[in-house]
Amino acid sequence: QVQLVESGGGSVQAGGSLRLSCAASGRTFSRYAMGWFRQAPGKEREFVAAISWSDGSTRYADSVKGRFTISRDNAKNTVYLQMNSLKPEDTAVYYCAMKFRPFVAPTTGRGDYDYWGQGTQVTVSS
Repeated sequence: QVQLVESGGGSVQAGGSLRLSCAASGRTFSRYAMGWFRQAPGKEREFVAAISWSDGSTRYADSVKGRFTISRDNAKNTVYLQMNSLKPEDTAVYYCAMKFRPFVAPTTGRGDYDYWGQGTQVTVSS
């Protein structure tokens, strides 16, 4: 059974930083692309960042490029999201996600991912 557990959320002032972690279990983590999504109140869940299973290639939403960095440590079965220069509009619940199929590229569609964590709240105050 696949389990994804996020941590690291919290409240920060604008301009601050947070690092989110997502610990995975139940599968061979290193075979699967991983993604981060977020959902603000009253809005749909949106793509933030994704990372490949193998070569470390990444994709980012335009709104976070240059501020957020996704990375993974396959030895620890963990994917990270380093968030710098945070803005109030980054306030949301952040979810990590894993694809069902192994050895496929990271993509940006919410429907492309099959397993989801419970989410962690990030609140950025102005």
